[in-house]
Amino acid sequence: MECVVQGIIETQHVEALEILLQGLCGVHKQSLRIHELCLKSVPNLGLVASDIRLLCDLEQPEPAWTVRHVGGPMRGAGAEQISVLVRPMQESKISKNALRLFYSLGYKLDHEQLRVGFAFHFQRGAQITVTVSSINKMLKPHAIDDAVPVTPGIQLVEVTAPASSENYNEVVASVSSFCEYLAPLLHLSKPGVSTGVVPTAAAAAASLMSDGGGTK
Repeated sequence: MECVVQGIIETQHVEALEILLQGLCGVHKQSLRIHELCLKSVPNLGLVASDIRLLCDLEQPEPAWTVRHVGGPMRGAGAEQISVLVRPMQESKISKNALRLFYSLGYKLDHEQLRVGFAFHFQRGAQITVTVSSINKMLKPHAIDDAVPVTPGIQLVEVTAPASSENYNEVVASVSSFCEYLAPLLHLSKPGVSTGVVPTAAAAAASLMSDGGGTK
């Protein structure tokens, strides 16, 4: 399982967010450049339609491929009361001919995108990952070099942490607690729940930029 929240931030404030994350996480950022292909199953492939994503990490010396399947959100009164989305997730490393394999199984390409940005991986009550990225669409199939931003001037921020059915409450608490530190710059909520940019972002960013993130 994984716990996840998302938010958006204006590109002009991303540097301030990076300064804040550097201070909070205590680790160096990692560059992010991922080619993501979303595949959908055809009607005669299994009883239930499924979506999978093939992720190609272009930052590696040799492009590294991963297949990822995300299930539906956890349901129930308890799930509705928490601000973090909890959902099943399966992920595995695969070889570079994976796309051909899934085509032969009957999957079809629905859309593809290029995510460019950075990520922080750190331990804070849970193994948390924060990614900040620009989402770019392809003008032609697989034309990575011609990708253009879907929402110019806006970047996606995602906070995720792995969990299990036994410890997800603790992981949710860790993610929620960490997100409070980012509140002056952006609001993080369950995927699909858009809250827009935060009114205090400009002032918070100016403060962070003026002191280089030195304020505790």
